[in-house]
Amino acid sequence: MDEHVKKKFITYPAAVSIVLKQVRALILAVAEQDGITDLEETLKWGEPSYISNSGSTIRFDYKDKAPQHFCIYFNCNTKLVETFKELYGDTFVYQGNRALVFELSQTLPNKELAHCLSLALRYKNIKHLPLLGA
Repeated sequence: MDEHVKKKFITYPAAVSIVLKQVRALILAVAEQDGITDLEETLKWGEPSYISNSGSTIRFDYKDKAPQHFCIYFNCNTKLVETFKELYGDTFVYQGNRALVFELSQTLPNKELAHCLSLALRYKNIKHLPLLGA
């Protein structure tokens, strides 16, 4: 784990850290499954962020002002969240065209979320395809 990201995880409440480590693990597993070997883990805007040369940045974070939720953020200038809405409708709660919002207590829809993360990690190669090739 990147040292800056590791320090960020220490700042989260214990229950939040556990859930966000699951999100991190899912991102890493999807990258490995998709053969993405250049995944970079860093902090962007103080949030754990993941980017590959073939993809668009994925960030996630928890904010004290919304203590029951966390968000996974995507570049709002992409078709990612718009595509997620088309593919998965009510499976997710959306924040405009930039984020998926989750309750800390909910079970993550891992299969659907993994697909969304895969689309983001491969975005530059698939952005020209209808529904990103889904």
